Amino acid sequence: MVELVSFYLLDPFAYGFMRRALVAAILVGAVCALLSCYLVLKGWALMGDAVSHAVLPGIVLAWMAGLPLALGAFAAGMGCALLTGYIKDHSRVKEDTVMGIVFAGMFAAGLVMLSRIETDIHLMHILFGNILGVGWGDIAEILALSGVTIAVVFLKWRDFMIYVFDPAYAKVAGLPVRALHFSLLVLLALSIVASLKAVGIILVIALLIAPGATAFLISHDFRRMMILAVLMAVFCCVAGLVISFHADIATAPVIVLLQAGLFAAAFGCNLLREEKSGIWHAKKTKTG
Repeated sequence: MVELVSFYLLDPFAYGFMRRALVAAILVGAVCALLSCYLVLKGWALMGDAVSHAVLPGIVLAWMAGLPLALGAFAAGMGCALLTGYIKDHSRVKEDTVMGIVFAGMFAAGLVMLSRIETDIHLMHILFGNILGVGWGDIAEILALSGVTIAVVFLKWRDFMIYVFDPAYAKVAGLPVRALHFSLLVLLALSIVASLKAVGIILVIALLIAPGATAFLISHDFRRMMILAVLMAVFCCVAGLVISFHADIATAPVIVLLQAGLFAAAFGCNLLREEKSGIWHAKKTKTG
């Protein structure tokens, strides 16, 4: 038994690339899970999708200019969020429609630019990440970006919570609603940039939504929801690494599938609980 546990759980991390991937996965999973709680309650799933796709032209332009790719990705992500807000405020088009148009246009522009230049940037790594290929320099970048995001969330978690639950009350209570709004957008962009090399711009949206959505089904207490989201995200990241190592398959999709599996399990448990509750109330009404 001990040998089996060692083989399946410990042996993979005897390799340096797996240890680096483990550190990156835990950092990315934790920061995305924390932010996902706010995105789920705010209804910003499509905003996360938009920003994650919109970073592609920024990555290409940064590479052409010889700048850090993370800088270009962050600038493009924030540009997408600000452009979406501007168009929504100056037209009759609804926000979800604007986001769909903006992120699709920016993503398409990035693909066109990438196809027209000769570069060593691998498209599949941009789209789906390459967590097994991260180096310590990449981990330092992820740590810096994740550290800023986590620090701001812990310092202002209550203000953010009030804002996402009820913006009108937050304004009446004297909170800087506009600053909180843009702070969340900045944190969203930072978390996406931090996750790029691990899971890519396509799959990062799952990490930004699934943990918070699953925790929301399990708990009605916001602090407990955040703790559950982080624990589940880290578990899925570590388990995904181990499974992908033994099965010799891509890591990021396995992590996302595990996240989806946990959500499905939580949803099923909710249905069963509601069904049992309905049967109990029906029996009580009948006997009463």
